[in-house]
Amino acid sequence: MKWLKRLGISVGLGLLLVVGLVAFRAALPASTPPIAGDGAVSGLERVEIGGVEQTILVRGRDVSRPVLLYVHGGPGGAHLPLARMYSAALEDAFVVVHWDQRGAGASCDGVDRGTLSLDRIVTDAIELSEHLASRFGGDGKIVLLGHSWGSVVGVLAAQKRPDLFHAYIGLGQLVHGGRNEELSYDWVVSEATRRGDHEALAELRDISPPYADNAELGVQRGWLNRYNGSFYTTDQILPALRELLFAREYSLGTWLSYPGCAVESLEALWVEVGDIDFPNQVPRLEVPVYFFTGRHDWNTPFPLVEEWATTLEAPSIEIVWFEDAGHMIPIEAPKAFQRAVLDKVLPHTPGHRSDSAGATSRP
Repeated sequence: MKWLKRLGISVGLGLLLVVGLVAFRAALPASTPPIAGDGAVSGLERVEIGGVEQTILVRGRDVSRPVLLYVHGGPGGAHLPLARMYSAALEDAFVVVHWDQRGAGASCDGVDRGTLSLDRIVTDAIELSEHLASRFGGDGKIVLLGHSWGSVVGVLAAQKRPDLFHAYIGLGQLVHGGRNEELSYDWVVSEATRRGDHEALAELRDISPPYADNAELGVQRGWLNRYNGSFYTTDQILPALRELLFAREYSLGTWLSYPGCAVESLEALWVEVGDIDFPNQVPRLEVPVYFFTGRHDWNTPFPLVEEWATTLEAPSIEIVWFEDAGHMIPIEAPKAFQRAVLDKVLPHTPGHRSDSAGATSRP
């Protein structure tokens, strides 16, 4: 029975270690690594936006360089702890700002759920952009990037206040709420049929867009993810998980509240996604437009981006294709994502400095 005693001791020590690590992690405040240099900025900040304190991550090697504001997807899908995974090279050329929207991530506490609306978050984005444009760069404008749900926020912000933005980057751009779900559903059914996946076909037969509730949406998204129609380059999943495991940008309390906050945001805001019809609602944008589009993206299906790009009027429009990526381009192809921003957008951004192109951390 000595082996059983030794096993019990080992298990007990293991549990104590886990409890100790959790306690240690709980005691650590949220933080982000410093950036060396007199002109550098690096920090997590609480900023009052729309009467509510919200969290932003600000990182850059030179505060005189242009601002790049990243608006996350979801709704409620904040991923600020992953920011440094796909922003290191950008920090040489921009002041990079990642924002947790009201009700999401580190901006969840103290938010009245009744204020969660598309219009309110667009207004928040504009208010934050005004703050950043006056604080950094010196020319009163920033570069705006919206991902997925954030691309809805980004388009509407750029439409309302083009004077605030050098350019708009639509990453995994959502174009039309209804058609988005129809094309995504049809692709999943087609893929299930091709694979002979009878379990998937049985579940999919019981639902169809527009979905009755978020549970039905979850069924479709579950099979979409299994077939790599959202996250195509799966070899980046483990590096992303490792990044999350060791990230310090969220406290343990934020991580524990994250799932509930995300669900509440989705429930409050998803219905407004179905009303999006940008080809009719936004026929023109008064800023240069870049669509960063994954060739395998069936979460926000790429054919809709191609269609809108042919009718949208703007000073310039370019689709930048990522041939080996789906919907999560910055995570799936972090080097290519950063290189595209530096090669396509930065040269046309007033206030940039040519030496940023030769930065040592450039991908």
